[in-house]
Amino acid sequence: MSLSNEERRAVVEFRIEKSLRALEQAKGVVTLKYWETIANRLYYVVYNAVSALLIANGDTAQTHNGVIHLFGLKFIKTGILPTEAGRLYHKLFTMRQTGDYDDTYGLAEEDVLPYVEPAEKFIKQVIEHTRQLIDNK
Repeated sequence: MSLSNEERRAVVEFRIEKSLRALEQAKGVVTLKYWETIANRLYYVVYNAVSALLIANGDTAQTHNGVIHLFGLKFIKTGILPTEAGRLYHKLFTMRQTGDYDDTYGLAEEDVLPYVEPAEKFIKQVIEHTRQLIDNK
């Protein structure tokens, strides 16, 4: 994706806003105890934040697995972000897959609720790094 600096900033900010909205949606649904929905929203919290980070860095991926791969390659393996961030992203991806597509297993409170706070901390860290990258472009 070839973007001007202005276009890149706009896309990055849009993805950050999507990430923040997904977090608010996840938190809002907690009281309803719709665990599959919460898992889905938590995954999109991190997916959109990481997508913004990759775009700010000048990288693009065509698939969810591609985003996960590039994130690991460019930010986890290099030590820019901690290994725990990569583990959290993988866990939320797996949880979303289970909640959305698994016909034999449902998600419960104990599967999902412990990830709300870590997802919020994750995006704060990723957004901070993303904004630093975009400001230096």
